[in-house]
Amino acid sequence: MRKTLVAPSILSADFSKLGQEIRDVEKAGADWIHVDVMDGHFVPNITIGPLVVKSIRPVTGLPLDVHLMIREPEKYIEPFAKAGSDIITFHSEIETDPKEVIKLIRYFKKKVGVSIKPKTELKEIEAILPMVDMVLIMTVEPGFGGQEFIFDCLPKIEELRSRFRKDIEIDGGVNAETAKEAVAKGANILVAGNYVFSSKDYAKAIGSLKV
Repeated sequence: MRKTLVAPSILSADFSKLGQEIRDVEKAGADWIHVDVMDGHFVPNITIGPLVVKSIRPVTGLPLDVHLMIREPEKYIEPFAKAGSDIITFHSEIETDPKEVIKLIRYFKKKVGVSIKPKTELKEIEAILPMVDMVLIMTVEPGFGGQEFIFDCLPKIEELRSRFRKDIEIDGGVNAETAKEAVAKGANILVAGNYVFSSKDYAKAIGSLKV
């Protein structure tokens, strides 16, 4: 059995005290810090950029798991890498050749993740699976936090685990109940934003995802 890791998404944190929020979830048992980057084009929301990653890098020793929900990730790999990202994940649905994006992330010596939306089939990433360290399966439509888990994604997690031995991350609608089902299908990294940061007890929320 793989160890289940929890990556709280700072999208749901209180940005007026972001550094403290990150320290608090680290103390509460978080394994990674998940950073959602949105450009208002690939998804309808706009969030943070490399400067925020740079500002939080000194705050924590945990891996910074940066999820690029942007149309042209190749333009931003270098600034996000230099800002202190540890894992950089891009979406398979972009128009850029994914192999070129992977090469660029590797050039900056970062771990590579590829993400797919709920309706994207695994066959779309078949050719690049040997080239990545992690697959992120979106379990909501990317763009906004607080959405409900799409249970139709569970068979996709199970199918991927049958032939992919590296990390499988899920993001969207994660709580104690949905986490249990996803882990049973083979997921081992859980992104949880609203569930953790809306809780009055971060340690209890994070602990409930690791059961």
